Amino acid sequence: MDVDANLSLNSQHKPVVIITIGMAGSGKTTFVQRLNSHLNARQAGDKTVFSAPYIVNLDPAVSHMPFDANIDIRDTVDYSEVMKQYNLGPNGGILTALNLFTTKFDQVLNLIEKRADSVDYVILDTPGQIEIFTWSASGAIITDAVAATLPTVVAYIIDTPRTTAPATFMSNMLYACSILYKTKLPFVLVFNKTDVHPHTFATEWMTDFEAFQKALAAYRQTQDGDGDSNYMDSLMHSMSLVLDEFYQHLKSVGVSSLTGDGMDEFLNAVQEARKEYESEYLPELERLRKDRDAQLQATKQDSIDRLMKDLNVEEEERRARGFPIQREQWDEDENVDDADDLDMGGATHQSRFMDMRRARRNNDDMDDTVWPRPG
Repeated sequence: MDVDANLSLNSQHKPVVIITIGMAGSGKTTFVQRLNSHLNARQAGDKTVFSAPYIVNLDPAVSHMPFDANIDIRDTVDYSEVMKQYNLGPNGGILTALNLFTTKFDQVLNLIEKRADSVDYVILDTPGQIEIFTWSASGAIITDAVAATLPTVVAYIIDTPRTTAPATFMSNMLYACSILYKTKLPFVLVFNKTDVHPHTFATEWMTDFEAFQKALAAYRQTQDGDGDSNYMDSLMHSMSLVLDEFYQHLKSVGVSSLTGDGMDEFLNAVQEARKEYESEYLPELERLRKDRDAQLQATKQDSIDRLMKDLNVEEEERRARGFPIQREQWDEDENVDDADDLDMGGATHQSRFMDMRRARRNNDDMDDTVWPRPG
């Protein structure tokens, strides 16, 4: 490839934004730390392929981070002070701090865009309370703003040892399904902590419906029998059918944030998700923009049409009542020609009207002019 082609590719280069989301304790921050270390190590070996990531911390309540963030919400908003001033609890303080930070997120995007040519990955570490980011207005604003600017992928972190039970696994998958359909972004399931428990069982349950049904049957036998078993059997069977369709086009990888295993597989999944963003999400975004512009144009045209209709109705009403439609235009030439007829055509009005120009021409001395009295 020649130099001009390389320059063209560099000018069109955009980093991939990875939004890490997961339940509290799933290992999101540790995962970001391991991903950061992995990318820095790869950069040392081959600087043309990978570069150090650009990290944004969105958790205002974290006390310690094992990595250095390029942009940290704690530098902008004091979480403890927000709780004191607004008399809030921990979750309310995190949500309010995130809302305050969102009001300045356009500046964050400007900083990220300035570094777009020099980084390959932008990583967003979200708060531990998953509902604060995924179901709040500020989380939606941040996600939509980033996705409208750069290729964006959602990485849903799962605590693998805690999902060995079918019911817990199904709960995690249902939450992942809701986030996928809410964000409508490319999605990657990341089974974390595979050094404690391998994720092979999860992969089997996602690909083999019968295997998951057998696991459900074995799980029910271990329970104490509380509740209506027929209802629970029907509910879990129906949800498993829904999730079976959900698994068809879902990417999943197993990683260990402790040892670094699976990081290359995760990066490969991110690149595949980027292609999905460019082929599916980006055209949909452009379509929505065109629809919005067309709607705004239609609204403006409708307002103009209604205004013109109101003006036509008013003109018809004035014509029906015999009122003039337009005001008479003042013609200065006609005014000069008619100046000699200011006596209104009758001698009885001479005491009230006079030609001031004739008075000035006939009397050089203005003090001797005899002015008519009113009345």
